[in-house]
Amino acid sequence: MTEFETGIVKCFDPEKGYGYIERDQGGEIYVHYSAVICEESECHLEEGNKVKFTVHEGPKGPQAQDVIVLN
Repeated sequence: MTEFETGIVKCFDPEKGYGYIERDQGGEIYVHYSAVICEESECHLEEGNKVKFTVHEGPKGPQAQDVIVLN
């Protein structure tokens, strides 16, 4: 089973569809809009959102997947 990490959305450009999450364990990770799981009305990322996510290896390195907005 894949473990979830938590973090805060550092920046997200809705027009380009990607951004970065500041990981609680340190460092940043790339996030694409297609990785966001819609729960209720929260279906997009905004700067400052608390999120949980899994980490997968993408073509250019680690990236967030299964992203769920917590607040």
